[in-house]
Amino acid sequence: MQDSDTADVTLTRVTGLAAAALLSACGGGQAGNPAQAFSNSASAPSRPDLLPGAASEGTARLLAASDYRIPTTDELLAFAERQYAQFFPTAETNQVWQDVVYRFYPSTGNYVGVQEGMVLVLGPLSGNTLTTVGHLRDFATAVFAATPTLAPQTDEDAARFLLQAQFSASPAEIAQVRAQGYEPWLDAQLALPNSQSGCDWLFAKGYDKIDANELFFAQGTNIHMIWHQLFQSPDAVRRRWALALSDIFVVSWRGIRDVMNWDNFAIAEYWDLLCRHSLGNYRDMLEALTLNPAMGAFLSTRGNAREDPATGRLPDENYARELMQLFTIGLVQLNPDGTPRLGADGRPVESYTANDVSNLARVFTGYNHDYSAGWFNNPAPPHQRVAHLPASRLPMVLDESRHSKLPKSFLGVTIPADTAAAPSLAMALDTLFRHPNTGPFLARQFIQRLVTSNPSPAYVARVASAFADNGRGVRGDLRAVLKAVLLDSEARGTASLAALGFGKLREPMVRLAQWGRTFKLRSLKGSWKTGFGPWNPSRDLGQYPLDPPSVFGFFRPGYVPPGTPMAQTGATAPEFQIVNETTVATWANHLIDIVYNGLWVSAPEVAFHRGPSPTDGFDIVPDYSAEIALVTDPVALVNRLNLLLCAGQMAPGTVDLIVAALRADGIRADSDADFKRIHVARAIVFVMCCPEYLVQR
Repeated sequence: MQDSDTADVTLTRVTGLAAAALLSACGGGQAGNPAQAFSNSASAPSRPDLLPGAASEGTARLLAASDYRIPTTDELLAFAERQYAQFFPTAETNQVWQDVVYRFYPSTGNYVGVQEGMVLVLGPLSGNTLTTVGHLRDFATAVFAATPTLAPQTDEDAARFLLQAQFSASPAEIAQVRAQGYEPWLDAQLALPNSQSGCDWLFAKGYDKIDANELFFAQGTNIHMIWHQLFQSPDAVRRRWALALSDIFVVSWRGIRDVMNWDNFAIAEYWDLLCRHSLGNYRDMLEALTLNPAMGAFLSTRGNAREDPATGRLPDENYARELMQLFTIGLVQLNPDGTPRLGADGRPVESYTANDVSNLARVFTGYNHDYSAGWFNNPAPPHQRVAHLPASRLPMVLDESRHSKLPKSFLGVTIPADTAAAPSLAMALDTLFRHPNTGPFLARQFIQRLVTSNPSPAYVARVASAFADNGRGVRGDLRAVLKAVLLDSEARGTASLAALGFGKLREPMVRLAQWGRTFKLRSLKGSWKTGFGPWNPSRDLGQYPLDPPSVFGFFRPGYVPPGTPMAQTGATAPEFQIVNETTVATWANHLIDIVYNGLWVSAPEVAFHRGPSPTDGFDIVPDYSAEIALVTDPVALVNRLNLLLCAGQMAPGTVDLIVAALRADGIRADSDADFKRIHVARAIVFVMCCPEYLVQR
């Protein structure tokens, strides 16, 4: 299949009946046929058969199912490398000869390729005879073994997928997912370009202006920015994934706003970093996180200096500790499925020591914010000296003279003394990136953020496997990891819906983003001054993007609610760490505040304003027109809300209860517009406060 002297045969076109004839001529699956080596290889007896004749009854049923799609050429070739490494041992790139897409493996001399859907092999494994081993469709079960259901059967299936993959599910999107299937729809979303950045939005709103209005000190403009992103960005899957990453790789606005100029832009840049890298490689994101100025301020790498024996100063250990504990390997050694490895005493084995922390801390010395753009004097009182805006956005820069020259020994690796800062950083991050803990440690949290709080070890293992190898020999491909999370059989299968322990509590900020997107929230004057922030304990959302109380976020991934049935089994439910009697009541209060009329905004046409204004009003408002059209049919109205907000998972008793409450309103076709809008808002409050909504499954 390549133009070289190493090929002993000439490729001929193999299609349709000719392919079948060739297979028959080679033995049709009998002894001596090279295809037999795939299906009955003594070196891999447990691997799935490749010939349809060897399919089990269960496999045959799956192949006949209407929701099973044919693998792509890339999926088939990657599968061959994974499952039959004795023939195709390395991750090779595609080559093309006429209409054949193939890969060549120099170490074995074998080829595997696809021509018009037929799968071909050539080389020593086939006696140097070009042989077909079936059609792409014959491999569907084996290729998609981890995701046996790839297309939704109902609108509810599609809505459930959408509410895991992004913030909301519209009727149009539900129809798209049903028509395209889960993976093609997801691939199309992941191919969307990264939309307007948070920093660019702040620039467009004038929040970079240096004048007596003090816009550059208008703390909280980053709050308007992030909610606008969650409500309006067209690449909703990327934004939902970035929000999940922000729960794990934490930088908090409250942790930097008093120690950093231009804190609104610093937080915006951190958000933009997560969006840029969310579908790239984790190793690249890890380095970007490490050098980010907001992270430098939050976890003390900014200005961190080498040891000084004269004063007893030692490098700050904050980032080194959190990098291992929270961002890469975790506290204990893990099996590939995320379960703890146990020592001889039956207790989990720690993954690092205090000595590892102190040595790794030396790596992160010598870095500081990039002040090359200079400083200026604030034109408004108190006229303090302030760094120019780029310092909050540019990666930190190195002062080699402040970097530790001592050896750095951690996790079994030693960076020799006098190694410069850049190679030291690369070696440290490479070590953590390739550590066997990193994949399963992160995989479990990724699943928790999007799908279920207490994933099975098998689910974790499959996602960790995608982190280890995306099917093309690449480690850390976050796009592949996201797909593995969302397309896994536990995420898509109906068995999970029947399991009482499956699902997760919706975070308050995710609920709010869902409301905004579902009901087409818009800002009448373009202000997007959401005002969602701590202000009234009895009516407070309690959770704000990029503003958790500590580096541990709003909740810990290992949290088990005490005094509950979950505690008896040790089942984790992270979001319940921020749930109590007060937060349950305040969610309802907060929802009532905003659902009826939208958001009250002070001086919406002014970039920054203090005090009451004659232009105060409801600037950010929802669109309930589709729901208002159903006000005289409470069953239809509740069914619509049930589908869009709950993926149809409300219990019949809950539906009946809400329908009865709406009928008590006495709404009629000739009721005035305000009454109709209030009626719809009341239905939304009922649904978004019911247990079947609050627990996402």
